[in-house]
Amino acid sequence: MRVLIAGMDGYLGWALAQYLTARGHEVAGIDRFLRREWVAEIGSDSAIPIYSMAERLIAFEERFGTRPDFRVGDLLDYDFVYRFLAEFQPDAIVHLGEMPSAPYSMIDAHHAVWTQTNNVMGTLNMVFAMRDTCPNAHLVKLGTMGEYGTPNVDIPEGFFEIEYRGRKDRLPFPRQAGSFYHWSKVHDSNNIMFACKIWGLRSTDIMQGVVFGTQIDEMGDDPRLRTRLDFDQAFGTAVNRFCCSAVIGHPLTLFGRGHQKRGFLPLRDSMQCLTLAIENPPEAGEYRVFNQFEEVYDVTELALKVQKVGRELGLDVEVRNIENPRAELDEHYYNPDHEHLLNLGYQPTHDVEAELQIMLRDLMAHKDRINHFRDVLIPDIRWDGTRRKSAFLQELSPAR
Repeated sequence: MRVLIAGMDGYLGWALAQYLTARGHEVAGIDRFLRREWVAEIGSDSAIPIYSMAERLIAFEERFGTRPDFRVGDLLDYDFVYRFLAEFQPDAIVHLGEMPSAPYSMIDAHHAVWTQTNNVMGTLNMVFAMRDTCPNAHLVKLGTMGEYGTPNVDIPEGFFEIEYRGRKDRLPFPRQAGSFYHWSKVHDSNNIMFACKIWGLRSTDIMQGVVFGTQIDEMGDDPRLRTRLDFDQAFGTAVNRFCCSAVIGHPLTLFGRGHQKRGFLPLRDSMQCLTLAIENPPEAGEYRVFNQFEEVYDVTELALKVQKVGRELGLDVEVRNIENPRAELDEHYYNPDHEHLLNLGYQPTHDVEAELQIMLRDLMAHKDRINHFRDVLIPDIRWDGTRRKSAFLQELSPAR
């Protein structure tokens, strides 16, 4: 299959390009390198050094014997998107090219408006260009389990049956997003669903859980093929942040009571799931939703797993609860479905502790690099619009 990856320079995109190529797919990519700029703006960098795209593509060709058709471009530039789709004629488009951070979207009005403009308008450009250049292509759009929020009922995969005043219907499950970023993803979902309905496009909306991990097997030992791993308060997902904290002796920080439940999956499982979706497209006009995660965990459970594995590797790992900077429930019911991918053959990786050990060993090699940016582990972006750090963590920041 011919697969176009929007956001190929990112955490998921660079890994996916290798995973698909290793399986015989022809890959093309788009990126504007904004993730590198956003993380620099926060005052951080990838824990694992990442190379320029030019260097990455040389290493890619050396390993796989082929080079993706990669172009620098902006999804807000409709003419660029149209031309690339018309020329490449993809069978599938994996749309990862959005700003992915809840805290970043909550900094101020500028960041909130920019997030929604970039994400929603870029997706609209993509579906219009698909309609006019490759209407039979399959759009695999990265959404997030965060679109659903934490309702006090089970969460289906996108749709549910409802009876109201004696009448029944199948409707989209209500969304209760928790940030301006997450609401941008909800808007994307609604726009894509509408495009499928009126134009006969086909799309899989991936409600992905929290991804963690430093590598997939396809990367081999070449450092140029490694993907980025962020650990700052805005772009570092929980487990990646915990592991980086453990490596430098910084407390693993739990927000509030620390009993938020989320769906999690290793990076290698995310690649497996995305590929299953790509290789098993829906019918024309069909909009479907896959909830993509391995298991639901309480974040305290995961922090304690990182602590256990870290201590086995000789690390002194402390876990602390801090004031929650977000407006969210930190103890709640959470029971989402995830049958669709299992029905397609998804085989989850069950040994989370083994994955954590790989991560910690990889990150220990970059301890000094992580320690240099340790201040970014201290959250100060708050949902009330202020910027302030928890008192006891302020005492930790000067120590290097």
